[in-house]
Amino acid sequence: MTDTHVDPRFRDEYTRFLAAYRVGTLRQPQWDAWDDRRLTRVLHHVAANSAFYKRHLAGLDLDGVTSRSLDRLPYTTKDDLRRELHDVLCAPVSSALVYYETTGTTGASTPCPRDAKDVFTSDTHVEEACRRLFAARYGDRMPMLGLMGPSELYAFGDTFGEVAQRLGAGHVKIWPESPRVGFRKALRLMHELEVEVVVGAPALCLGLAKAAVHYGYDLRRDFKVDLFLVLGEICTPAFARNVASLWGADTLPVLYGSQEALAIATGCTDGRLHLSRPNYLPEVIDPVSGRSHGPTGEGELVLTMLIDGIKPLVRYRTGDHVRLTEERCACGRPGPLVEVTGRVADHVVISGQRLRPADLEEALLEQVRGCLGYQIVIDPGPDGEDLVTVRLELLPGYGDDPAHILSATADRLRERCSVRARVELTDGLDPVTHTGAFVSWKAARIHDRRTAPDHEARAARQAAARHVLSN
Repeated sequence: MTDTHVDPRFRDEYTRFLAAYRVGTLRQPQWDAWDDRRLTRVLHHVAANSAFYKRHLAGLDLDGVTSRSLDRLPYTTKDDLRRELHDVLCAPVSSALVYYETTGTTGASTPCPRDAKDVFTSDTHVEEACRRLFAARYGDRMPMLGLMGPSELYAFGDTFGEVAQRLGAGHVKIWPESPRVGFRKALRLMHELEVEVVVGAPALCLGLAKAAVHYGYDLRRDFKVDLFLVLGEICTPAFARNVASLWGADTLPVLYGSQEALAIATGCTDGRLHLSRPNYLPEVIDPVSGRSHGPTGEGELVLTMLIDGIKPLVRYRTGDHVRLTEERCACGRPGPLVEVTGRVADHVVISGQRLRPADLEEALLEQVRGCLGYQIVIDPGPDGEDLVTVRLELLPGYGDDPAHILSATADRLRERCSVRARVELTDGLDPVTHTGAFVSWKAARIHDRRTAPDHEARAARQAAARHVLSN
């Protein structure tokens, strides 16, 4: 991507290594040399230039740490970033190419500036993913894109806008939840511009459908959308099949990342996410004990960034629960495969069963079609077993038998998740379900009446109120 201001020696080295990575010619000695050289550079970079890391890594033999001995280093947490703010940075903000922030919905907004090296090494993986996705689907021509990001202070719009321009794809930046745009205008532009690809959060796939029905559109007849590229929260195969039942469009993950950690993984034609491996040393740890399982396995994802930009993070606990494997993907792209099953904090305990967001969503939507949204309400039961009510909103007039949908959904939840649930239809879901990953999947989808609302639930309520007022 943008490489005009990148040091030519680094640019050439990275480009050569990336080319070998993409064609699959790298062997373990080459990986070890890259990892250890980049790791040593990053460790000395942060220890010399970041006020936080000077303290955090004080007294450690940084030259003795290799990619095989990362456990000698302490973790970096989200609380560290919120507390230290600009002290995490390795350079003043004035030296950044662009400035972003986290949303601050669950704590202080943390600064996330990027310099040219950060943008170049992160966005090039997004560009390659989109190039392959569009070539497989549209051949030599480029589709019209509708970009629907969460905030102007997010990297989303810049990243995908520049990718679209470099690929020669027309695009329009539509923020339907912005008070100056709104869903009505966003839908009009999608219709008039014949947008074929919508890039945004999974919740928008349903929110757009619900708004389109409200404004009198026919989802299949009035729009040309045939692909949703999603990011920002979990998107299970069952969710994707439901979106297809509404729009007649496929849904694929295109990016897994964060403001703090950049483009961690990018999507492929098989609907899987490939780690941007040259940029990171990944670890999977037990989220409770903190014990590292190494570079593969199931647990919380920890990342050490290998690019010495303005804000590299060392052993950063992402808070995301993942499954990371070295399995080869049928699409032919390299890189470990990342399956994101939800945030660690989004796990839900129901009647003693600890359930991941992906488990609940997959069981709930497995055979449901025409669903415009769902919410899971949990109440304490008199016998100690929790009472679960699932509320589904379906597309008006959808062909499936509603009674069968309700009974089959309740059966699946009992069989797969050991949850006894009552499932009901509604024509007006709680507006909080539209907040999606703006706060968290749990805050949007779970209404837990067993305890008082936590700070995330309250933040989601505030976001929902703004959503209602602006739309």
